[in-house]
Amino acid sequence: MSRYCAMVRRLGYVSALLGMVAISGLSMAQTDSSMSLREAREAAQVRDQQRLMGFLDDQQALEAALEQARAEHEDAQQQYEALQAQQAEQALQASELTERQAEQGEALSGLLASLARHSSELRNALGVESLLTLSEDALPPRLDDVEVLERYQLEDVVDRLAALTASTGRAERLTLPVADANGEVEPQELVRLGDFAAFTERALLERGDDGGLAVLPRTPQEIGALLPDYYQGESRVFAVDPTQGSVLRALAQRPSLWERFHQGGYVGYVVVALGILGMIVGLGQYLYLVLVSVRVNRQRQSLNQLQANNPLGRVLLRFEGMDKHQTPEALEARLDEAVLAELPRLERSQPIVKLLAAIAPLLGLLGTVTGMIVTFQAITVFGTGDPQLMAGGISQALVTTVLGLITAVPLLFVQTALAGRSRYLTHVIEGQASATLADHLESHSSAPTPVDTPVVN
Repeated sequence: MSRYCAMVRRLGYVSALLGMVAISGLSMAQTDSSMSLREAREAAQVRDQQRLMGFLDDQQALEAALEQARAEHEDAQQQYEALQAQQAEQALQASELTERQAEQGEALSGLLASLARHSSELRNALGVESLLTLSEDALPPRLDDVEVLERYQLEDVVDRLAALTASTGRAERLTLPVADANGEVEPQELVRLGDFAAFTERALLERGDDGGLAVLPRTPQEIGALLPDYYQGESRVFAVDPTQGSVLRALAQRPSLWERFHQGGYVGYVVVALGILGMIVGLGQYLYLVLVSVRVNRQRQSLNQLQANNPLGRVLLRFEGMDKHQTPEALEARLDEAVLAELPRLERSQPIVKLLAAIAPLLGLLGTVTGMIVTFQAITVFGTGDPQLMAGGISQALVTTVLGLITAVPLLFVQTALAGRSRYLTHVIEGQASATLADHLESHSSAPTPVDTPVVN
């Protein structure tokens, strides 16, 4: 009877365990399938009854189930004890940390806060723009999440700050990936001068948006001339931007002379074309006058051998071919006519040069008005929020004025030189012609007049 009671108790214990297993199985089935709670309970009861009947019929299966239940219980007990031990260990560590933090006191806590603040400020200030942060371990670590300051952390911050300070005054040769103007990234050897400049042999470098190095879109010509010698170690002269990029960007955006010329637009093209035409015409005429001056000077030295390749020789040859028995007034008028016939050749091209010198500033003013109209149209459409939208019209307005003045000033000089040279030649020809006429009149006035003798029949 007692054996039967014991068997019943064991069966009750087993059925309880099976119930727990069924409940766990039910919960798993409830989450994994769409079976309703009632269907799952009924299926569990049927399954438990079947297993219970199987245990009643099989004594060995009942004993195996009990052994398995005891083993699972012991495993659960061991896990519980391990968790209790881990909790106790963590509590002990927390207590030790609290004691160490209390031992550090307010001084070390303040030091930790100061280091964390300065480290964050330095990382935010340098970021991906500074040339000192090309390597990943250049900046000090963040200490915002550190609760207790360790010795290695303090040494790490100090060492990295010292390395950054030393790098600001050091010229280093590095090999790093560099993006060229086409966006292709290739390792290149470069020179870094502290936090002021980084450059290859031909171009300056800058930090890109992604933190990498890229070739500056345009290296200023003044600095580009210094790069090869400094890069190769042949010179120690280099231009450094103390503003760390502001001056370089301004110089890089400065347009070249050719770009300035294109900013003038069609009006600028016309002004420059007229200026070139005027200079060609004026210089050609000036060279002609210089050649004429040389020939006139040679003719003055040899008046007994008149030549027709110069204005003075042609005037004197024409005077020699005149009828010398005319009155002095008639001879002088004929000689003035010969001199005036030579003036158009000497004064040609002066009117057109003078005209172009007067038109160039007017065309520049026209370009200025046109550029201001474009500027006001941009203001009407887009407002005054973005100055770059007005830059095109303002550039045209200013550049055309400058081109007009630059064209007019040389043309005025050329016109003045032509007028002076032609006036000098005119005076020389008129003076020599007047001297020749005077010599002729004096020679005829000093000659004895013939005496009329009566004719004797």
